[in-house]
Amino acid sequence: MFRFLQKIFRTGPDPARIAAPLWQAVEACQPWLERLAPADRTALRSLALEFLETKVFSGAQDFEPDNFVRLSIALQACLPVLRLGLAAYSGWQGVIVYPDDFVIPRRIVDADGVLHEYEEDALGEAWDGGPVILAWSASREMQEGINVVIHEFAHKLDMLGGEADGEPPLHAGMSVEAWQHALDDAFDDFRDRVDQGEATTLDPYAAEHPAEFFAVCSETFFTEPEILMTSYPEFYRQLSLFYRIDLLEPPGTRETGAHSKI
Repeated sequence: MFRFLQKIFRTGPDPARIAAPLWQAVEACQPWLERLAPADRTALRSLALEFLETKVFSGAQDFEPDNFVRLSIALQACLPVLRLGLAAYSGWQGVIVYPDDFVIPRRIVDADGVLHEYEEDALGEAWDGGPVILAWSASREMQEGINVVIHEFAHKLDMLGGEADGEPPLHAGMSVEAWQHALDDAFDDFRDRVDQGEATTLDPYAAEHPAEFFAVCSETFFTEPEILMTSYPEFYRQLSLFYRIDLLEPPGTRETGAHSKI
């Protein structure tokens, strides 16, 4: 089956080369795609095929990603770069897919210089200059405002500026000060709410670090934008400038098609 995919995707990103039932099955599991204008959905399909041409999928724990898995992940991964272009994902190739959550060994030195080693369960992880690792069980679960694939690929965009810190390289014309102000205000408010035990519409994991806040907000921006706009409108507007799309605008009033790259 992997050789079949290679044969298809090596010849170029032509959406018509994928059978309609496969597109329909994959897209039926991604209801947020209904927010896209028809031209953007077509462009996303082409990006997904180009993504599959340039990335190498590997299964872990005896899991073999089939056509459905690869195409599903590719569509979700390409949504954040719909208006940015695949150059934003250059410099690395690997996508490793586990069937379920996996364990990551951690090594942390505390403030007293003591080394702590432990294992952490994870659903996804993005490595700077390395692969994106995903749990397929989490990737296929449709939950409002939650998308592990978008989350990890948002980290990849964040890492374009170095260590993930919630401040990816901004486009010409965007204000670094405006981004930092919107991010800091939203993150501080959200962290305070989580610390106080409030129920939040965003995933509480966003309170862990500004990089996680950016990634969680990116998930919500594409899957349930109303939630983010209601909670943190200024940061929503900054994300709209960064991703060069506003999914709260009626599709007929939006610009469509790829824009200049990061």
